[in-house]
Amino acid sequence: MLDEKVAALINTQINKELYSAYLYLEFANRFADAGLNGFANWYTIQAQEERDHAMLFLKYLQNNDGKVTLGAIDAPVTDAQSHLDILKAGLKHEEYVTSLINAIYDAAHSVKDYRSMQFLDWFVKEQGEEEMNANDLIKKWELFGSDARGLYMLNQELAARVYTAPSLVLD
Repeated sequence: MLDEKVAALINTQINKELYSAYLYLEFANRFADAGLNGFANWYTIQAQEERDHAMLFLKYLQNNDGKVTLGAIDAPVTDAQSHLDILKAGLKHEEYVTSLINAIYDAAHSVKDYRSMQFLDWFVKEQGEEEMNANDLIKKWELFGSDARGLYMLNQELAARVYTAPSLVLD
């Protein structure tokens, strides 16, 4: 049986992951509006990943007799003015999500909930990858964003990204 605090944090995380999907759809729309369909594709896939993360947390609660409580998902908010600002907001958001995952992990550790810690290990690794990818996008924009040919090639690279569902298996 899940600890109440751990279950509550996981419930909150479901909402945060769905909010992340909304935020990334907002980013995708902003890039699509600018004609940067590769960047739009990249963020659309990010949105799909976040939705799947929410579903993994939801299924984990269900599989461990936790009660799922879905709340309202806030509209995405960003004050990003430029494309680089959007990319930086994406990195900042991933760092925030990392802090949320770490808080759940801390709560599970404090009650010796090893099953939840093992489940969360995948998300800890995933967040490291998410932060690295977001940081790489910023670096690439800073290198190529002011050069039309470089930006075109970067946009083409991002357009080639395809969605791969998470391989995490829940019991």
